[in-house]
Amino acid sequence: MPHLGGFYGVAGVILLLFAGIAYYLTRVVSSYVFIHGLLGLLALIGYFASAKDSLWTFLGERSTKYGANAALYSLVAFGVLIALNYLGTRYYHRFDLTEAGVYSLSPQSQQVVESLERELRINAFVQAGDDPQLEDLLASYGYASDRLMFTIVDPDARPDLAERFQIASLPAIHLQYGERSNVVTSISEEAITNGIIKVAQAESKTVYFVEGHGQPSIEDNEQGQGYGQFKVALENEGYTVRTLILSPDTAVPDDASVLIVAGAQRSLLPHETQTIDRYLKQEGHALFLLSPRVTPELSDYLANWRVQVGNDVIVDEQLELLRGRTFTLTPVVTSYGQHPITAELGRRGGAALTSYGISRSVEPIAPPVPADGEGQAGPSPVSLAQTGPNSWAETDLEGIFQNQTAAIDEQDRLGPISLAVALTANLKEMDTEQEGSARLAVFGNADFASNQYIHQYFNRDLLLNTVSWLGGEEELISVRPRTLRASRVQFTQEQGTAIFYLSVLILPEILLLAGLAVWWSRR
Repeated sequence: MPHLGGFYGVAGVILLLFAGIAYYLTRVVSSYVFIHGLLGLLALIGYFASAKDSLWTFLGERSTKYGANAALYSLVAFGVLIALNYLGTRYYHRFDLTEAGVYSLSPQSQQVVESLERELRINAFVQAGDDPQLEDLLASYGYASDRLMFTIVDPDARPDLAERFQIASLPAIHLQYGERSNVVTSISEEAITNGIIKVAQAESKTVYFVEGHGQPSIEDNEQGQGYGQFKVALENEGYTVRTLILSPDTAVPDDASVLIVAGAQRSLLPHETQTIDRYLKQEGHALFLLSPRVTPELSDYLANWRVQVGNDVIVDEQLELLRGRTFTLTPVVTSYGQHPITAELGRRGGAALTSYGISRSVEPIAPPVPADGEGQAGPSPVSLAQTGPNSWAETDLEGIFQNQTAAIDEQDRLGPISLAVALTANLKEMDTEQEGSARLAVFGNADFASNQYIHQYFNRDLLLNTVSWLGGEEELISVRPRTLRASRVQFTQEQGTAIFYLSVLILPEILLLAGLAVWWSRR
């Protein structure tokens, strides 16, 4: 078959080329590399055996020129592949093209890792030392910061390490940050990020919930009006959560980072309001979550801080499938003010929804211009969240709650309606001798922090961002990891190797050889 000699030569070069590529990429003399190398050598031997006796005649043959050209093009392609692989190793960059960002960290995780001031060492203990999903997640953390190092550990191979870190169950992730350490027993981005926050914090800040007025319990974790999930979310971010009853001889503790007055169903007594006022005027920080038709004393008190709490209920328009245009007392917000609390939500546009139960309006009162015309005196509140333009603030509360009817009249205000306000007040301008500032955030709804609502849409992010801003931890203000991530497929090492050989080597090789065979037969 001397007429097939040229074909043998080109096929031999192709087989040897793919054997070289496979070895370069895997660094393993696999059966694929061995078989291709052997067949490539045999094909070249057959080619030279069928060649002419004269070397010059052989070199001048058109088949030799075609073979040489094919070999040259293959070497060029191989060289380009080597160059790209070198550049990819030298200038490493990850691209996540998935719609849900499966392989990307959340903005909060990015911020937390990038703010590390020293090396964070992670030892992940998993069965047999193999967990591709966890390794991929930790690689994302390592890519975000060169101060984070991780190792996947087989506890059976390193029992000394497991005993040293007191690993009692699998899986477990040990975090070491300087002298502080923490163990995470859940493999999720949210759990790991919360663990990093706890271990990286120099001190734990304390949040106090005021009790004694029918507020939802922070120990109630059932689906409903309890605040148990709110408490868990705060503790996951490193806060210590306690309750506080404001008796006549009680002051807000000195270690209080944030005071939360949420969901009160009965009016606060005068001494309680005075205690809160003293706390705020000593550089305090407070979050007020108000319900409609109750605690009028808080509405009057907050007016001193230029926050207008309306004696109304927000009616919001919604479009429902099959029902069309309807009106509801549970507004949904997609519009946010210019403030650090809502900066990340605002950047997401209409995709960042927050939902609320029955709400009252909370509007900022514009500060008056001083007589000298220079600057503004007192607090400058900012609206955090506003309903849509087709909503309104309904003042006929009896019609709403007794007759379940609502209609716009001249006493009502048309939307957008603000239902949350945040402010920073210079205490010198509040007729106090105290230096510094106080921070307040007021929401016209207490249900969105409850177990029923907190995990809907971006409610938890807005709530925790508010507490972080009040507590002076702006670095934690972000969009947190989603508890449920997009599903992904995990392959074993053998499956991954098979897919690599099939897609990267075998299929291109078959196409190339088939094309060469067709071309040679038609030639």
